[in-house]
Amino acid sequence: EVAEGWEGAVETALGDFLEAVSVERLDEFCAALDEFTAGRVMLIEEGASAAGARADTLAAKVAGPPAVMQQLAGILTAATLAEALARRSHLEPGSSIMTRRGEWVGRDWLRIARGADAHTGVIEREHRLKELRAHCEAANERARALEVHLAAVRQSLGESEAERNAAQSKIQGAHRSHADLLGQLEATRARAQEASLRRARLEEESGGVADELAQARAALERAGVELAGGEEALSQLAARQSGMQAERDARHAALATARSAAQAAQLAARDLLVRSESVRTAENSLATGLSRMTEQRAQLASRCTELQGELASGDAPVMELEGRLAEALAQRLAVDAELAAARLALEAADAELRRLDERRVSAEARAFEARTAMEQARLAASETRVRRESIAEQFAATHFVLAEIQGALAADATVPAWEEALTETRSDVERLGQVNLAAIDELKEQSERKEYLDRQHADLHEALTTLEQAMRRIDKETRTRFQETFERINAGLKEKFPRLFGGGHAYLELVGEDVLEAGVAVMARPPGKRNSTIHLLSGGEKALTAVALVFSIFDLNPAPFCLLDEVDAPLDEHNVGRFCDIVSDMSARIQFIIITHNKATMELASQLIGVTMSEPGVSRLVSVDIDAALRMAAV
Repeated sequence: EVAEGWEGAVETALGDFLEAVSVERLDEFCAALDEFTAGRVMLIEEGASAAGARADTLAAKVAGPPAVMQQLAGILTAATLAEALARRSHLEPGSSIMTRRGEWVGRDWLRIARGADAHTGVIEREHRLKELRAHCEAANERARALEVHLAAVRQSLGESEAERNAAQSKIQGAHRSHADLLGQLEATRARAQEASLRRARLEEESGGVADELAQARAALERAGVELAGGEEALSQLAARQSGMQAERDARHAALATARSAAQAAQLAARDLLVRSESVRTAENSLATGLSRMTEQRAQLASRCTELQGELASGDAPVMELEGRLAEALAQRLAVDAELAAARLALEAADAELRRLDERRVSAEARAFEARTAMEQARLAASETRVRRESIAEQFAATHFVLAEIQGALAADATVPAWEEALTETRSDVERLGQVNLAAIDELKEQSERKEYLDRQHADLHEALTTLEQAMRRIDKETRTRFQETFERINAGLKEKFPRLFGGGHAYLELVGEDVLEAGVAVMARPPGKRNSTIHLLSGGEKALTAVALVFSIFDLNPAPFCLLDEVDAPLDEHNVGRFCDIVSDMSARIQFIIITHNKATMELASQLIGVTMSEPGVSRLVSVDIDAALRMAAV
C-alpha cells in the first residue's frame, strides 16, 4: 500500500521487488533453486509490517513486508529534484534521496527513469483495478436493481393487458346482450324448437354410446377368455418339453389374437371417449342456450308486458326441456361410469398381457436352455458314433472277424496283460530306432499349426459372441430409449393439443408390431369433430396439430432458438390467442424468432424487425424495441 502520489517513486526504488513471491522461509527452497538454471526469480520471507520508520524516509509512505521496508528505510524523500540535489552533500553512507517524480539522488550519482518499462505504473494499475472492481460491483448491483424494476414493470404491463382484455370481453358481452334484447318472441320459439331437436339427437347418441359400450364389454370378455386360455397353456409349458415349439407357436397365435382384441377394445373405448366428449359439448351448448333463453324470457317479461301471457305459456316447454336435460345428464353420468369401468378392465387386460409376455419370455429362455442341452447331448452322441465307426473301419481294414477273434482270445487275455504286451512292443520299436525323422518334425509342425488354428477359432468364436451380445444390448437399449422418447412426446402432445384447440384430444400411435420398424401415426380429434382422415381437418387445425407435435419434441430436447415461419397464417383470432399463450409460456426457456403478419403475434414480441421498401427496388430493415418504445410513450 503506497501513499497517493508516491507510486512512481516506490516503483523506481523497488524495481524487481515488485515481482517478488512471498514465502514463509527461504531455506525451504534451497534444493529447488539448485536446479534453477535459467531465468530470474525473487523470493521474500513473510513477516509483520515493519513499524517505526522515519517520517522523512520513503518507508514512511509504504506499508508492506519487512524485506521491502528495509529496502526503503535508507531512502529519504524530497519534494523536488533541486531540493534533493541541495541535500545530497549531507547524506550518510548508504543513504539516498527520492523525489515524488521518481528522481533518485545519491551523494555522487543521479538516476532518472522516464517512459514505460516493466515496472512503470504497476502500483497505479493495481489501484485502478481495485477501483474498477468496486465500480463493476456497484454497476452489477444497479443492473440487478434495474432487472427487478423491469420485471415489476413487465408484470404491471401484463396485469394491465389482462385488465384490458377483461374490459374488452365485458364490452363484447354487453354488445351480445344488447343484440339479444332486440330479438323477437319468434326467435325464442325457434330456439326452443332447436333445443328439442338437440335433445332428440342427444338421446340417439346416448343410445349409440350404450350399444358401443356393450360391444366393448363383449370384446373385453372375449379377451379375458382368451387370456385365461393363454395362461392355462403357459402353466402346462414346463411339463411339455417335446411339444414346446408347437405350443409356443400356438401361444403366439393366441397372444396375437388377444392383442388384436385388446386393440379393438382400446379403439372402441377411444371412440366412446370421443362420443362422450361430443355429448358433453352438446349438453354444454344446450345448457348455455337454455340459460340464455331463461334470461331473455325474464327481460322480455319485465319490458314487454303485453307478451306476458305468451311467455307464461312458453314456460311449460322450457321446464319440460330442463327435465329432459336432467335425464340426459344422468344418462351421461351413467355412461361415464361405464366408460371408467371399461377403462379399468382394459388396463387390467393390458397388465395381464404384459404378465403373459414376461412368462412367454421366461418360457422361451427355458426352451433355449433345453435346446442347448439337447444339442450338446446330440454332439456327444455324434462324437461317440464317429469314434465307434472309425474303430470299426480300422478293424475292418484288418480283414478279421470280430466274433472269431473274441472267441479265440485266451482266458488270460485281460487289459493289464495287453497293456504290458503293448509296453514291450513299444520298447522293441524304440530299440529299432527312428525310421523317418521327418515324420516327427512334420507332426510337430502340424501340431503347432493346429494349435494356432484352434486359437484363431477360439478368438473368432469369442468375437462373434461379444458382437452378438453387443447387438442384443444395443437393440434392447434402442427399444427402451425409443419407447421412453415416444411416451414423453406422446404425453406432451396430449397436454398441448387441448391447450391449442380449447379441448379435444390427440395422441401418437405405433403402426406395426416391431418398435424399431413401426411407423408413428398422429391421431388428432379437435372438439366437436369425429374425423377419420387428416383431409377432414382445416388448414388451421393441421397447423395447430403440427405445432403441438413440434412443441412436444422441443420439451424433450429443447434448443436455444426456435424459428417459426408464418405458422399463425391459417389461424383465426381465437386460435392465434391460444397459440400466443403457449409461445409465451415456452419463451421462458426458449427464444422464439417468428416470421408473421399477425398483429396479435406481434404484440407478444419484445423486439420487432420489419422489412420496408422506402424506394422502388430498395429495401431496408426497421428495428423496434418494444420496451424502449413503451418507455418513450410513457414519457
